[in-house]
Amino acid sequence: MAAEEHWMIHLQRVYYPVLAIVGIPSNVMCFLIFWRRKCMLSKSSTLYLMAIAIADTAVLMFIVVLEISVKYFTVEPFWAREPWCSMRDVFTYGAYNVSTWLIVAFTAERFLAITTWRFKNRICNSRCAVRIIGSIFFMGLLLAVPYYWAYISVYKQDIQRWLCIYRPDLPIAYAFTMVSIQTTLTHILPFIFIGLLNGLTLRQISLSNRVHAATEACKSASGHKVAPLLRSRKRKSVVLLVTVSMTFVLLSITRSITQLILRTQGLFINRDDYSLDINVAADIGTMLSLTNAAVNMYLYACTQTKFRQEVIASVKYCLWRGCLARDEHSLRGPGHG
Repeated sequence: MAAEEHWMIHLQRVYYPVLAIVGIPSNVMCFLIFWRRKCMLSKSSTLYLMAIAIADTAVLMFIVVLEISVKYFTVEPFWAREPWCSMRDVFTYGAYNVSTWLIVAFTAERFLAITTWRFKNRICNSRCAVRIIGSIFFMGLLLAVPYYWAYISVYKQDIQRWLCIYRPDLPIAYAFTMVSIQTTLTHILPFIFIGLLNGLTLRQISLSNRVHAATEACKSASGHKVAPLLRSRKRKSVVLLVTVSMTFVLLSITRSITQLILRTQGLFINRDDYSLDINVAADIGTMLSLTNAAVNMYLYACTQTKFRQEVIASVKYCLWRGCLARDEHSLRGPGHG
């Protein structure tokens, strides 16, 4: 009699397909709305959000669908054999690197736009945004290339199928360097930068509001009014920045902690052994972290009125087109097929 599967396997078998079904259409809709509509955002911010939608879709496709979901619904995933075994982590880590660092770049760009005037016109423009986005895509994939030589496809006689495993002859120094760089890139530096930039942004806003309040109090006797420094549009920009970046941190922190713990326990730990609590915690952290790639549209809709209006209009249009197509099909009848 086959051993009963752990509850984490059942949970992931349901969760990841649902995540892809919800997230991929949401990201496509995000991209199209930012591409075709004006959402009261700067051109540079719009480009970053479009790039994030593309990167998040890549994360959902390569990691959630092609790696994880395929594993749960096929006996032998296609990536268990060459050349996909060697290429798999190049695409998965590459997509994750790009998605992570686009959030960091967006946070930095909004920080400069909100808190400085000297660099705003020089850095916070569409030309600079395109260059930074292109550099992140290139470097994110380039830094994942070492994983191409880290895995090998082997045939296991006892279970009669192919497996994609770490190369047994992989030099320890190579593996340690590769894993250390990836851990630093995705689990340490992003949190430092995002936390620091958000803290500085909120501190600068607090100081600016105090100066504004003092200035307004001094000039109130003369009848002059001072325009608020933090106008409605700027306030929405701050809300968007903090919401997107801090949601990323909150959803990713569990995975980062568990990955750091796993790194200290060696490279060859059996990640399928759910009798180990760290494996359960790590998979929960991965589920939360990958949720980042599916929730951004809902964050934008909650914080940006114009974007929310465009989403509602798009949904109404899709429903109207669906009803129209159904009515036309009904009028044709079965004999006109």
